[in-house]
Amino acid sequence: MDAGALAAALAAARRRTLSLFDALAAAGYDDPARLPRLSIVNPPLWELGHAAWFAEWFVLREATGSSPGEAGGASLLAQGDALFDSGRVAHAARWTLGLQPEVIKSYCGAVLKAILARLSHAPDDDAALYPYRLALAHEDMHGEALLYTLQTLGAAAPVEEDVADWPAAAGEIAFAGGAFQRGGDQSRGFVFDNEKTAALLTVAPLTIDAGLVSNAAYLRFVQDGGYDDPGHWSGAGRHWLAQQGRQAPRYWRRAGDDWTGIRFGRQVALDPAAPVRHVTLHEAEAWCRWAGRRLPREEEWEFAAHSGHPGFAWGQLWEWTASPFLPYPGFTPDRYREYSAPWFGSRQTLRGASFATAPRLRSPRYRNFFTPERDDIYAGFRSCAL
Repeated sequence: MDAGALAAALAAARRRTLSLFDALAAAGYDDPARLPRLSIVNPPLWELGHAAWFAEWFVLREATGSSPGEAGGASLLAQGDALFDSGRVAHAARWTLGLQPEVIKSYCGAVLKAILARLSHAPDDDAALYPYRLALAHEDMHGEALLYTLQTLGAAAPVEEDVADWPAAAGEIAFAGGAFQRGGDQSRGFVFDNEKTAALLTVAPLTIDAGLVSNAAYLRFVQDGGYDDPGHWSGAGRHWLAQQGRQAPRYWRRAGDDWTGIRFGRQVALDPAAPVRHVTLHEAEAWCRWAGRRLPREEEWEFAAHSGHPGFAWGQLWEWTASPFLPYPGFTPDRYREYSAPWFGSRQTLRGASFATAPRLRSPRYRNFFTPERDDIYAGFRSCAL
């Protein structure tokens, strides 16, 4: 993405962030006092200000890292660092900062204007454009997080974000295995630090689902008493199940002999052919044990996605894999040091993308990562033969 395309993308990302914030504000969630204090969400006004601050930190203030003292100058917003540095502002404190919507929106506008002005004179090379690409990726990720928040809080999403379900691809694909380049190519463009270092990897033969497990396939597990049989669940899964008392995925609701789903606060028909969504790693693993299947390892998923096989469908939902989130050999953190390194070993890797992911962020190499109990995210799964 060159400087011209970057400028358009940064402006588009900010429009999306503001649109999603306005949707939350319309439901009253611009006021932190009306927002439940959940560990999985941030106050929307804080998230909006943080996205602008991050871009200012790495682009306008030319930060070489994410620690205090590694950026030049001062924020365009008084006390900006004390308000929006996620490394220094504890999650619980973000509800009590006294933020004002018009002040934060004005700050967002000033930061974007200054960034676009600077970008118009930037050299068209990877080193010069890296901070802009990092800021864009960061804002795109926070845009998707705001859509998670809308779903979690039961608030209506903007019309363009409320994407209808589409059928999951059916059948299996048998791959003979082989070698492929895992990870990002550092020769040009933008690469997340956890995708480094690129290496040739060999994958054994495998048979993998062409698409995601559907609602209908998951419903058979529910109807067969899958949530009641501890033999299907890992130790961690049984612990989670005992705490939650679930009998179905988070947003499923029984309606007589049928099931419905909850989508941005409204009840919708559960499409049997659509992929099951909002499931935890524990639920994905339990279904696989019940079905005599397994989750793919992340290198198997990446191999299949890079294969060029026209039947391998991805991008509907993030996909849980069997792989814990760990560094590749030779890993070194980039400027945003808190992006990956603190989470190695405590998160699980997801692959692909979701309907809420900005198209420019989608890549077969992208490694998303969440804790196993997260079901607020747009996640499903596919399985492999044992």
